[in-house]
Amino acid sequence: MDQNVLERIKQTVTGNDIVLYMKGTPQFPQCGFSGLAAKVLKDSGAKDFVAVNVLADKEIHDNLKHYANWPTFPQLYIKGELIGGSDIMKDLFEKGELQKMIAKATA
Repeated sequence: MDQNVLERIKQTVTGNDIVLYMKGTPQFPQCGFSGLAAKVLKDSGAKDFVAVNVLADKEIHDNLKHYANWPTFPQLYIKGELIGGSDIMKDLFEKGELQKMIAKATA
């Protein structure tokens, strides 16, 4: 576990309203879960969010699981708080909760 990398992750998630750590990019996701997460975010009204490609940054890839004790990707953070992965995002979206969270975070 690298404290410098964990601090970098903390600065990213606390310095931006919405952050999605994913495999690939929203335009070119590298796994189905990341693709679903990016789509759900966009469908929820998130126009401006930070997407971090964990495949392009080995340090982030290797240390992110320690930051919030969440072992898999993607990971969505809103206002510095871990929301979860694509399954949780999809569930929140279907209940209308994710849209509210995004609207509140970007108001």
